[in-house]
Amino acid sequence: MIKLQKITKIYELDHGQKVQALKGIDLEIRDKEIFGIIGLSGAGKSTLVRIINMLERPTSGSCEVEGFEMTKLSEHQLRKVRRQIGMIFQQFNLLSSMTVAENVAFPLMMEKGVDKKAVKERVLKLLKMVGLADKADAYPSQLSGGQKQRVGIARALATDPKILLCDEATSALDPKTTGSILKLLLELRDSLGLTIVIITHQMEVIKACCDRVAVLDGGVIAELGSTLEIFSTPKKDLTKRLVSATVRHDVQELLETKSFHQDYQDGDRCCLELLFLGSKANDPVIVDTALKTRAAISILGGSINHIQDEPLGILVVEIAGSCEQIDAAVNELQQRVFKVTKLGYEGQEN
Repeated sequence: MIKLQKITKIYELDHGQKVQALKGIDLEIRDKEIFGIIGLSGAGKSTLVRIINMLERPTSGSCEVEGFEMTKLSEHQLRKVRRQIGMIFQQFNLLSSMTVAENVAFPLMMEKGVDKKAVKERVLKLLKMVGLADKADAYPSQLSGGQKQRVGIARALATDPKILLCDEATSALDPKTTGSILKLLLELRDSLGLTIVIITHQMEVIKACCDRVAVLDGGVIAELGSTLEIFSTPKKDLTKRLVSATVRHDVQELLETKSFHQDYQDGDRCCLELLFLGSKANDPVIVDTALKTRAAISILGGSINHIQDEPLGILVVEIAGSCEQIDAAVNELQQRVFKVTKLGYEGQEN
């Protein structure tokens, strides 16, 4: 488990200026979960993840990792504990003069009295695990971006860590390659029992693999919850914007073409945004509601995403009919779907 309490970090700049990157962070990351930390540039994400392995020391607060209070350890003690913490980076950080196998072996060859045969066997096992068994003798310049990141992952796993820290590990990759790397991380979590912390500014990454997520904003945790909770019911404005850009992009473009008012009369059309979760995403709710209330319901647009293997559906619908029919349809939908947001009415404004 990783436990951060009241973590602050202040950087001292030239001319006595100071910048506070983190402002009293309290956070617990559970064993064997994939935990995402997301925020805009400058939110403090990279600082936070570097504090976990003490590449950055906090100005104040405590950081407990696997039962060790990291802030109280000497450099010698930290080196031992860091063997339990692997890290992968955005720019891969591979040594260009070394082969793939040599890059993966590098952390192990730094130890005294190393058994070279055992190291070779370990390296080959790791390369097979990340799908690069045939690239042991290649050099980084001969690899694609995704292959370089797989080498970085294998190297991070060389010391058999319990925790894997990923600092923007997919930011330099195209969407298809990003998907394959995230799938690999899920497989490694399940097969090795890893705890994985992912720092990212991409909600697509969070959606694809994280169990829980913290939204970092200005050095504080603005929102924390399961990935499904964050995507289905975001509370803070920043979270809403991040979620909308990922799962509501097409819906948002549609809404920008419309003008709504709040009062209505017969002949007006009511527009709603419907949020479906889980098995309800497959229910014939629209048809049932139209038949029951005799209102005319049109689907204007929508999307379906899968969050933690749960379907999350968003539909924008338009309801036409008398005032009574519209009210009855809205009430029925509120009983049948996870969330109903009334966008307003189209027609002649009163």
